[in-house]
Amino acid sequence: LDYAQEREQFGRPIGDFQAIQHKLADMHTEAEAARNLTYKSAWSVDHADGQLTKLASMAKEFASRTAVKNANECVQIHGGSGYVDDFDAERFYRDAKITQIYEGTTEIQKMIIARELQGKGF
Repeated sequence: LDYAQEREQFGRPIGDFQAIQHKLADMHTEAEAARNLTYKSAWSVDHADGQLTKLASMAKEFASRTAVKNANECVQIHGGSGYVDDFDAERFYRDAKITQIYEGTTEIQKMIIARELQGKGF
């Protein structure tokens, strides 16, 4: 967001362009949805409602997918600067991608979710 407000192209900040505004809006919306799914998962711990396994897997899968997508968009917004270590964009992408791999891959999370939906559990 800061970069989009500072970086100028064609005499104005790139954040003034609709394409960048849409990226920023989508990134914020999806991050908020991931946060709320995580909160709902935590709520399930406190209320022992029997949904924890499913909600925790949903939160991890969605949050890791959102992190990768948002980090990718961040690199895109930064353009060529997104690939160099002058900005954090390239590190954010690397850090986000690993979340889809460790502590249960995306595919494992989806398998857990599907089994929980089908009442088969683990």
